[in-house]
Amino acid sequence: MITPRPGLKVVLATQPIDFRKGVHGLVALVAEALKADPYCGDVFVFRSKRKDRLKLLVWDGSGLILATKWLEDGGFPWPPVRDGAVRLSAVQFALLLDGLEWRAAAPPPVKTPRWMG
Repeated sequence: MITPRPGLKVVLATQPIDFRKGVHGLVALVAEALKADPYCGDVFVFRSKRKDRLKLLVWDGSGLILATKWLEDGGFPWPPVRDGAVRLSAVQFALLLDGLEWRAAAPPPVKTPRWMG
């Protein structure tokens, strides 16, 4: 289980992905498009076009975890779609996973440039 904890780094991809991608496809996106290390322990969050599904990718020290969450009703709150990624705090991440509004939770997300260019 991915537990929201203080100091947890969460990177939210603002662009929707092809939800057929598996572990290897998402690792390639993280490494090539984000220029990040998919094995660093950060949580990488991706969404479907319909905003009702999330995929989480995280290295737990012994292997990669790929988790998927569907909402039965409604969609996940998401920043405007543009190139880049948004960093979330542990509190914002917990709110996002519950399908609640996280964008007003302090601290505000910090945009990182050039996500899927």
